[in-house]
Amino acid sequence: MTTPTAYEGMPTPARYVAMTAIILGISLAVLDATIVNLALPGIAMDLHATAAHAIWVVNAYQLAVLALLLPLALLGDLIGHRRVYLGGVAVFTLASLLCALAPTLDILIVARAGQGVGAAGIMAVNAALVRVIYPARLLGRGVAINSLVVASGSVAGPSIAALILSVAHWPYLFVVNLPVGLVALVIGLRALPPNVSAPQKGSALRATDVVMNALMFGLFFLGAEALGTRGGVAGIGAAGGTALLVAGLLVGFVYIRGQLRRTVPMLPIDLLRIPVFALSMCTSVSAFAAQTIAYIALPFLFLGAYGRSHTEAGLLITAWPLGVVLAAPVAGRLIGRYPDGLLGGIGLALLATGLAALALLSIHPSDFDIAWRMALCGIGFGLFQSPNNHTIVTSAPPQRSGGASGMLGTARLTGQTLGAVVLASLFSLTGESSRRGSVVALALAATLALVASGLSSMRLRVVPRRDPPPLDAGS
Repeated sequence: MTTPTAYEGMPTPARYVAMTAIILGISLAVLDATIVNLALPGIAMDLHATAAHAIWVVNAYQLAVLALLLPLALLGDLIGHRRVYLGGVAVFTLASLLCALAPTLDILIVARAGQGVGAAGIMAVNAALVRVIYPARLLGRGVAINSLVVASGSVAGPSIAALILSVAHWPYLFVVNLPVGLVALVIGLRALPPNVSAPQKGSALRATDVVMNALMFGLFFLGAEALGTRGGVAGIGAAGGTALLVAGLLVGFVYIRGQLRRTVPMLPIDLLRIPVFALSMCTSVSAFAAQTIAYIALPFLFLGAYGRSHTEAGLLITAWPLGVVLAAPVAGRLIGRYPDGLLGGIGLALLATGLAALALLSIHPSDFDIAWRMALCGIGFGLFQSPNNHTIVTSAPPQRSGGASGMLGTARLTGQTLGAVVLASLFSLTGESSRRGSVVALALAATLALVASGLSSMRLRVVPRRDPPPLDAGS
């Protein structure tokens, strides 16, 4: 196989095969973040556990991804993105088998953490691999495909879970991962390219940095979850949640000070010194927080205030991902013709408009009134995501592609976590069953989307970074 360069990419047949491996792997990683949510009551009943204990089936996965995303991104820069990606797929597939066979809830939780480790490996470097697979002139299309898979997978988990659970028991939620994971592994071994740039001088993966990174994100996640749900899954209460957040801040202060002294920090602070990169990260966090707030609040609005059935609500919600599917390929073709900041700003303005229109719905809206607003949100989100991701990936030097890829995933997960916590806090004040709570949530989401649009537009005044050609180096 010919080693591609950062500017040539892979030849057409090989490019399609390599992207197949990327699509299969990232689909598994994103889907399994939410696919078990619908099955939690059944899992708790079958394994004789409480609901508070069962929620760790979800939390273990999320914590593992958050803790290891950045360390594995740096590892990809050091030993090769291909190796980290394939290792992630292998670990994820094996852990899925253990999940399906788990006889107790504790074993299932450990296996789900194993899935999270594998998912972190996949998410950490998938965008870096796309950067090598596609030539620079077509990179926008590759990023659009990747963004479309992530966006669709983020919202498709519950629907796919409902389909599987309608014909099979909950262990099959994990069994279906096995053939897909094996196919992704076989294709990836043959098709995924090596790195094309040598690691940046001074790069190193240090155990202390990995531990501090895991503690910072873990404490923040658990503290925010506890405050957002008035006690959290462990019932530690608001005081305990505050203590966890303060501990996270202290660890984060020490960790970031240490990272500032690194030539190549694991937490890519050096990349945040690139103005367009920093603006793109802030745009992503705000946009995903808005999306998450809306996506959790809308079912309560449709099922409660508007009296729709579960089937009707599901069909109405589907208009959003359909909008993403329509817009993402268009966005991919527009990348390079128009500035990413402009495309993202327009897309997020459309998202804000759609969310505001949903908040202003009448008490008895028709299905059409809801559907076109949902589709507008999806179109706006689809138009934003690919150009924004393109900027994050390409504004970093080639030898720091793994760090950029890891930050892309970190921004998405951070935004989603913040959105969920903010909505939980809002619902605890207004009540999730009230129409007022959902309307306020949608208005807040529209505001965040508008802020993200402004951040994206600010990139139009930033001169893009120009990097020298990378050093050739296999891995």
